[in-house]
Amino acid sequence: MRLFLLLISLLFPLTVQAACEGHDLWEDFTPEMRAELNQALVDLPFPEGNHWIATKGDTVLHLIGTMHLNDPRMDAIVERLTPTLSQADAFYFEVTQDEMNAWEQKLAADPSPVLITSGPTLIDLLPEEAWTTLSSALAERGIPGWMGAKMRPWFVGMMLAMPACLVQEPEASHGMDARLTDLANEHGIPQHSLESIDDLMAMFDFYPIEEQAQSLARMANAYENGDDQLATMTNAYFSEKHGQALELGRIMALEFSGMSPEEFDEEWGAFEQKLLVERNNNWMSHLLSIQDQTAVIATGAGHLSGKHGLLNQLQQAGYSLTRGPF
Repeated sequence: MRLFLLLISLLFPLTVQAACEGHDLWEDFTPEMRAELNQALVDLPFPEGNHWIATKGDTVLHLIGTMHLNDPRMDAIVERLTPTLSQADAFYFEVTQDEMNAWEQKLAADPSPVLITSGPTLIDLLPEEAWTTLSSALAERGIPGWMGAKMRPWFVGMMLAMPACLVQEPEASHGMDARLTDLANEHGIPQHSLESIDDLMAMFDFYPIEEQAQSLARMANAYENGDDQLATMTNAYFSEKHGQALELGRIMALEFSGMSPEEFDEEWGAFEQKLLVERNNNWMSHLLSIQDQTAVIATGAGHLSGKHGLLNQLQQAGYSLTRGPF
């Protein structure tokens, strides 16, 4: 999400939005709904905990589940973690801030990675009803329809996943990973990326633009109630329940999308495969190459849990896992 905040601020003239005042939708769940959700998590490996310590011989990995968006509650967490994490030999992020900054300069000269530079625009690629819904949501974020029509479908989807109330917030992207970057800089600890931005862009553009547009059209209604969804996911993060957060995200997306469960499961499965499973598998090669040192691995909290989560994969690779303080 930090990448898309960067892209939005760099490429588009924005209007000021009101502060986020969402309602935690978990509070509206009936006991039966909560029981059903909890049952879905029963067999999920490592569904909780934003700090885990993986140990194998003289190698110690502190896995920190991050949230990319800012929240003042993070200050106390970083303060608690600093005595431990400041002793690390290296920090690993999804993408380091230095690489972000370099790519930002490159994008300013050539914005084509996120724009449709030839052929039909979204006005032509999307059904009229879907484009009306999406262009209205873009307008709420200060982006006129003629400009949004030239954006690649995956970029539109990622941007609309962020509530409009955050678009103009100057500190919105100073989340947990940004705070940990500050910590590493302060203590002169080397920083490394688990992936490149170019690889990330290639992943988003894996499907032909026509297929991307079809997927965007099917999910057009899922971007409603952004404030409420943000409040719900944020509270789950600070409760260290990242497994629950993913399941809540799935439930909310299904409800607001208006799609049939069968159609939605296909869309959600493709999302999980590309953004979670494949990236986790790629990152594991970096993690397993770390030997005889102490390292901090800071990734979105959603990458920790599940069969293909980093924690389960490390355990399968022979690491001992213990939950650490957060």
